[in-house]
Amino acid sequence: MARACSVCGKGRSVGNNVSHANNKNKRVFQPNLQRVKVLINKTPKRVMVCTRCLRSNLVQKAI
Repeated sequence: MARACSVCGKGRSVGNNVSHANNKNKRVFQPNLQRVKVLINKTPKRVMVCTRCLRSNLVQKAI
């Protein structure tokens, strides 16, 4: 399963770790994904959703 939001498609992004001596190493920023039960076509499914989509009520959580 890919580490990307199933609603907005937010995935990983890359950047640098920068030390005090200004040495740069590549690093990866992962999105904050949660596995939640979501209603898709009136049936509950487990999907990976980022917390921004959860907070913005872009998904209908199944109970």
